[in-house]
Amino acid sequence: MKNGVMMQYFEWNMPNNGNLWKELKADAAHLHEIGVTSVWIPPAYKGLKQEDEGYGTYDLYDLGEFDQKGTVRTKYGTVQELKEMIAELHRYQVSVYLDAVMNHKAGADYTEKFLAREVNPEQREDAESDPYEIEGWTGFNFPGRGDKYSAFKWHWYHFSGVDCDASTGKEGIFQVVGEGKAWNGGVDGENGNYDFLMFADLDFDHPEVVGEMKNWGVWVSRELNLDGMRLDAIKHINDQFIKHFLEAVRAERGDRFYAVGECWKNDKESLDEYLAQVEYQVDLFDVPLHYHMFQASQKGRDFDLSTLIEGTLVADHPDLAVTFVDNHDSQKNSSLESQVKDWFKPMAYGLILLMKEGYPCIFYGDYYGVKGKKSPHRLILDILLDARRRYAFGEQHNYFDHPNTVGFTRTGDTEHPGSGLALLISNGEDGHKTMAVGQHHRGEYWYEITGNRKEEVMIDEKGEGTFPVSGGKLAVWVKR
Repeated sequence: MKNGVMMQYFEWNMPNNGNLWKELKADAAHLHEIGVTSVWIPPAYKGLKQEDEGYGTYDLYDLGEFDQKGTVRTKYGTVQELKEMIAELHRYQVSVYLDAVMNHKAGADYTEKFLAREVNPEQREDAESDPYEIEGWTGFNFPGRGDKYSAFKWHWYHFSGVDCDASTGKEGIFQVVGEGKAWNGGVDGENGNYDFLMFADLDFDHPEVVGEMKNWGVWVSRELNLDGMRLDAIKHINDQFIKHFLEAVRAERGDRFYAVGECWKNDKESLDEYLAQVEYQVDLFDVPLHYHMFQASQKGRDFDLSTLIEGTLVADHPDLAVTFVDNHDSQKNSSLESQVKDWFKPMAYGLILLMKEGYPCIFYGDYYGVKGKKSPHRLILDILLDARRRYAFGEQHNYFDHPNTVGFTRTGDTEHPGSGLALLISNGEDGHKTMAVGQHHRGEYWYEITGNRKEEVMIDEKGEGTFPVSGGKLAVWVKR
């Protein structure tokens, strides 16, 4: 993953035309050309309806192959198109990470009756009723697929909770009651216990569930020749299951099988604790860094840029941090809306793409656009991606020492002639900073590649240069 770049190849508003796999296949050569080394693809299996983005998971074994839920293809295409797309990406040395949604199931085939209690949504350990019989959508027999790939059928006792009593239409959080039934441990402590998220919530304390989900992980990784997974909603899933799931998949696919988890917590202490619980077997998205960039874009010059990377995952666990600016959950009108404002995005991407630490992830919406409308950021992203490939090597020296103008240098290395760079970002007025790029660069003239500055900077005998940056902009300086 050295100097690797991930791209999240979807946004929340993709059209339901079944063309995404074909479009991604056609884009493989271009992605390789711009330096993208891996793609995170959306959930590729049958949802509760054709237009579902894949997070309303119905059948994990139906990758667009069976006539179920009124459709053969998924929102994104057929299983054949999916496999052809992956093969083409591999031809261009681009790895493929599947979005694995394992927390819940939706669109059951029939209802079942069982005992449940209503709980307080704000404090799930507090019952709001005695146990009583409800009717829940918990029966999954997959009539379109039958027993192909897996004969496992789902029943009420495989779930820890549901979101509706079908007999009355009442919605809420209903905890399933029965022998050995409780909210799963090893989950986030928000709302008392954050096991339940939505739909019919899988019980990862049930040995049949654990066995089936491990089997699926091994099967889908082999079936699609996957290089890794993005694990959805892991703060709602027993952390020990995640550890053992990855052990099972890696036993089949090898230790290099990649995994990054979505643990949406804006405090590094919670992420530290999660990493320790799973014995550092999974990378995590750097949610604290995302929120720092979001706040910086909101506050403008009132945000202290010297604190930009303090308390972030990439600062303390650089080898386990996936850095990102936005994604489908943070984009406008999404459930966790916290979209970084456009004026700050070039600076945010300059930071994650040119810094030494972290595994940067570019958002489809920022590169290609949202709802078919072209992104204003593609040009600067192409410039930064090119800079990452050509110049972002060597040691990094940070200059996060001013509230409105910060930066860092990369010294370059002998393996990449001409490499090395200086990055500055400003959220206030024009600024400048004297920064060291290394004595091996003395006497060189450096220029700014984004077009925001026209002058040149000479590197002095000490290997330093005084680099300017325009107010509210970024500047990336490299050897002429």
